[in-house]
Amino acid sequence: MAKVKYLHAVGKRKTAIARVYMKPGTGVITINKRPMDVYMLRDTSKMVIMQPLELTDTVGKYDILVNVLGGGLNGQAGAIRHAISRVLAETDPDMRKVLKTNGLITRDARKKERKMYGLAGSRRRFQYSKR
Repeated sequence: MAKVKYLHAVGKRKTAIARVYMKPGTGVITINKRPMDVYMLRDTSKMVIMQPLELTDTVGKYDILVNVLGGGLNGQAGAIRHAISRVLAETDPDMRKVLKTNGLITRDARKKERKMYGLAGSRRRFQYSKR
């Protein structure tokens, strides 16, 4: 029995990390052993995940297996998008150009700022009292 070769990449967004395994197939997307429609409830999250596939006209050509942890559902969707983009860029240099121009290969480095001492939050100060 021949072993199927998976393409693999890691994507990150905020505190979420997604490991994506792709192989030629029928277009089934499984996230943490559940179908994408069951795991991702918002249509916007599904749209974010499908974005790199739609840009490269590869919808329905690959079976995608995702392990994602950390963060919330929005951050996880962004991490999955980043990982799928990286796998597609690895497969074909022409796809890389399309994904790069749409800003999908670059990791979105925005994170929550840490809270500083002497402050109520990362930037918010306590109320000033003159007397």
